[in-house]
Amino acid sequence: QVQLVESGGGLVQAGGSLRLSCAASGRTFSRYAMGWFRQAPEKEREFVAAIRWSSGYTYYADSVKGRFTISRDNAKNTVYLQMNSLKSEDTAVYYCAADENARFTLRTGGHLYDYWGQGTQVTVSS
Repeated sequence: QVQLVESGGGLVQAGGSLRLSCAASGRTFSRYAMGWFRQAPEKEREFVAAIRWSSGYTYYADSVKGRFTISRDNAKNTVYLQMNSLKSEDTAVYYCAADENARFTLRTGGHLYDYWGQGTQVTVSS
């Protein structure tokens, strides 16, 4: 059974940094794509970043490009989201997700992802 467990959220001032972690277990993820999504209060869930586990190829939403970095540690089966220069509009619950059918691409539609973590709250104070 696939399990994704996020950690690392918290309260930070605008301009600060946080690193989120997503520990994955239950499968061999080498053929998967992993994504980070977020959902702010009264807003729809939105794509943040994704990475192919095998190649390390990444893709970012325009709103976080240049500020956020997604990476993975194969030995630890963990995906990270390094968030720098945080803004108040980055406040949201952040979710890690796994896409087992992405083949050779990265997808931004949350409905295409098969497994989800429970989420971790990120609050940026201005």
